[in-house]
Amino acid sequence: MHQTDSRAPRTVIVGGVAGGMSAATRLRRLDERREIVVLERSGAVSFANCGLPYHVSGVIADRDGLALQTPERLAERFRIDARTHREAVAIDRGAKTVTVRPVRPDAGGPDEILRYDELVLSPGATPRLPGRVAAGAPVFALRTLDDLDEIMAALDAVERAPGARPARAVVLGGGYIGVEVADNLHRRGFATTIVQRSAQLLPGFDPEMAAPLVEHVRGRGVDVRLGREATAVDLERAGSRTGLVVLDDGSSLAADVVIAAMGVVPEVGLAVAAGLELGASGGIAVDEHHRTSDPAIFAVGDAAEKRDAVDGSGRLVALAGLANRHGRAVADVIAGAPAPTRAALGTAIVDVLGLTAAMTGWSEATAAARGRRVRVIHTHPFSHATYFPGAAPMSLKLVVDADTDRILGAQAVGTDGVDRRIDVIATAMSAGLAAGDLADLELAYAPQYGQAKDPVNLLGAIDRNLADGFDRTIQWHELDDAIAAGAVFLDVRAEGQLAEGTIPGATWIPVEALRDRHLEFAGRPVVVHCRVGQGAHTAARLLAELGHDVVNLDGGYLTWRAGRLARQHAAEAADAARAA
Repeated sequence: MHQTDSRAPRTVIVGGVAGGMSAATRLRRLDERREIVVLERSGAVSFANCGLPYHVSGVIADRDGLALQTPERLAERFRIDARTHREAVAIDRGAKTVTVRPVRPDAGGPDEILRYDELVLSPGATPRLPGRVAAGAPVFALRTLDDLDEIMAALDAVERAPGARPARAVVLGGGYIGVEVADNLHRRGFATTIVQRSAQLLPGFDPEMAAPLVEHVRGRGVDVRLGREATAVDLERAGSRTGLVVLDDGSSLAADVVIAAMGVVPEVGLAVAAGLELGASGGIAVDEHHRTSDPAIFAVGDAAEKRDAVDGSGRLVALAGLANRHGRAVADVIAGAPAPTRAALGTAIVDVLGLTAAMTGWSEATAAARGRRVRVIHTHPFSHATYFPGAAPMSLKLVVDADTDRILGAQAVGTDGVDRRIDVIATAMSAGLAAGDLADLELAYAPQYGQAKDPVNLLGAIDRNLADGFDRTIQWHELDDAIAAGAVFLDVRAEGQLAEGTIPGATWIPVEALRDRHLEFAGRPVVVHCRVGQGAHTAARLLAELGHDVVNLDGGYLTWRAGRLARQHAAEAADAARAA
């Protein structure tokens, strides 16, 4: 080993992608004299890891375009010493040094001890893998450009191999990365199967919001196995390059390529060995300035614990946007211009084979698990005015604290306009607006872009009606209990809408006939529903004025239908679990 030294202050950054590289470049802009060293285990720094799945299909054709910077360009433009294939293997907090080791034998050179004045940890996270993977089995994770190159080489080899059968791919995991990779393998022409341990894709979403995604993905020709988990990946036979994915129910899937997208584990080994504290979530504990339990060491990115924006608890959030912003914030602290970092909402969006799914903040399930009394609103608006061509439907869900009117979270699924609505709600949450305040937001409107009553405004208006007691609703999962308790259940849709489907137990009386027929059910509680909840709102107000005890089925038939799908998927997953 040899030890290097320098009279200039030195910041060493472990991890050269989102958080680490944002810290490095921001710090250089603030401090020209400082020595900045970046250590990256893979063969590339500052690459667009969120774009990696889309090169698999050729949607992003230029692989080199994913490499946003190179060590050479960083040295020329920023005077940053970026070293690839170098791993930090030990920290000596007393001496303020980090031991660096070449990752590959051909990288050459002995271990090196680097002095630091500040150390920034941005090591990312490690992909989860099946319990047993046979040597030579075609199992890959997708985290780096090196991973992408290995996957592309494997895909090319499969396609060049003789034989007429379709190439087969299995994706283990149905979260964000899993659905993106499955989408792009499918686009490439591989017969693709997603193996998902839970009863839904995108487990962070509430079940009735996620259920239509499963049906959409299956409808596009991608197989989805719910409630199943890969226990091992063997070889189909001795000497074969084909993998055999063994599932926990004893079944197996042959695959030419297997992608492990089962989630990640924060890379905290280096921090633990150095005696740094971990948070309750398992990530490296940091304060509002991203300092660890050692004031000279900072942590950002997937390995660092975030502060939840709703209740301040520690959580892990593996999102590139947060990593970039937090890296920049660390540079400000080091340069002497600290500013507290906002807590994390976890705002995220993903393309699911042509459908867009987005969320911010808590789900209803999270709120219930944490003991919050909530008010839930489902709507099914169009992306813009329906009289203008191309209007696309979407599903929106708002979760509100019933005691304070605070927005706890929101989810959206659709093809157009989903990103805009989630971003507006996330901004409102960051600004501390109440749910009812959404009704008064002044949002851009023209018929090709939105509606005069924007879907976000509509959520706020519904919330006000509920908060003021002007309206009452029940949720899709509460309907059976209401009917069992003796409520009259009315379908108030127009006759032409009935062909879409009906809810068992409902009596059809369109809104226009209620004035003449309401005495038929006098004295009994009433539940009304329409297609999306809006017509039933009119019916509920009419019946309330006529003296009835009435509630509206929130989100109408469409939300109930999605909830029924969710129950079917849960039963499917339970059957798989019993078989296992």
